[in-house]
Amino acid sequence: MSAIKRRERDTIVQALRAGVVPKLGLQHIQVGRVREIEELVKDMERLADGGAAIRFIIGEYGSGKTFFLNLIRLVALEKGLVVMSADLAPDRRIYATGGQARALYAEMARNLSTRTKPDGGAMANIVERFVSQAHRDAELEEKQTGEVIRQRLAHFEEMTGGFEFATVVRRYWEGHETGDEDTKSAALRWLRGEFATRTDARAALGVRTIIDDQNVYDQLKLMSAFVCSAGYNGLLVSLDEMVNLFKLTSSQARNANYEQILRILNDVLQGSAENLGFLFGGTPEFLMNTRRGLYSYEALQSRLSENSFARDGRVDLSGPVIRLANLTPEDLFVLLSNIRVVMQDADNMLPDEALHAFMTHCSQRIGEAYFRTPRNTVTAFVNMLSVLEQNPGTNWFDLIEELEVQPDGGDDLSDITDDPVGSKETPKADGDELSRFKL
Repeated sequence: MSAIKRRERDTIVQALRAGVVPKLGLQHIQVGRVREIEELVKDMERLADGGAAIRFIIGEYGSGKTFFLNLIRLVALEKGLVVMSADLAPDRRIYATGGQARALYAEMARNLSTRTKPDGGAMANIVERFVSQAHRDAELEEKQTGEVIRQRLAHFEEMTGGFEFATVVRRYWEGHETGDEDTKSAALRWLRGEFATRTDARAALGVRTIIDDQNVYDQLKLMSAFVCSAGYNGLLVSLDEMVNLFKLTSSQARNANYEQILRILNDVLQGSAENLGFLFGGTPEFLMNTRRGLYSYEALQSRLSENSFARDGRVDLSGPVIRLANLTPEDLFVLLSNIRVVMQDADNMLPDEALHAFMTHCSQRIGEAYFRTPRNTVTAFVNMLSVLEQNPGTNWFDLIEELEVQPDGGDDLSDITDDPVGSKETPKADGDELSRFKL
């Protein structure tokens, strides 16, 4: 294992103790899922070559979807891609009419990452890189920088919303030239989707449109073209917690979001998108539930149905859906060993005997859930190592005997109150159906 920096160590320990996925240092604790990672690496290379990709990462709650998405995010950054990432929430959707889609775009833009700025907030760096490259090329070609920028953005005007996008970038350059920080800041705010009204955008930048609910996907395609113009290899959009679409009580709202996903899927599969990739993380219910999941939308079900030959141990990772295989007990042992290396010095390292005893104890308490959905198991292990570190002389055997670990049931569907799978969905009073009829 490569040497670990103190910052990465602290990030890993704090995140695992809280039961969340660290954004740094994942390579130090990653185990298993080699074939899935290899397939996603090919996707990242395809994006860099001008292609497009879309994947639905499906796994049970606590099975490691977020970990996997963050790992692929790091791979994408190493491949020279720009990454936009966000979690869906009740106020953040792919499609909406009340500002939720713009809120999702603004969150993705806030988390915009590059290899040199992996923690987000890279929008200003990308725009500055584009402008600086144009300025250098202008000096070599003995042209005006503004003229070079207009030439490089000319093809944007052929794309939906491209004229305003190009205008905003030129306005950033004008602010850069004149030292007008307000104009530069306004341009970045527009690119991040932070303008709420067209009036404000027109007053600040002279443009008549803003990034709103209706044009989020078009803006993602523009952003993909822009980062390529700035010297990057493409754009990866990573969206987690897609189960929030499943939770929408309005069938109209769900279908509108699924229509947008279908539009993205068609663009990618038909070759209409370039240097653009999508990762969607969700649970099996989000995918396969035929009442409110993706399979409730017939066009999506036909495109996302899995290969009928991929059964009885045979897998096909070439399709849009990647099901994360459960970790095995052997994988969990390696994971705990990696965490031990991250947290402990070589001279005071917990013996393998302790790891076996810990896993046996967890197995007796919660059964095979301890390795299939290992979030709580890992958190308990990290807590135990922390106590051993801060209390010299404490016996690990005594701590294991005292350990209380609970199965990670998750709360992804805790607020779904309609009938079980297979029954009819109760109509909602959302304006398109009768809520109740009694004779």
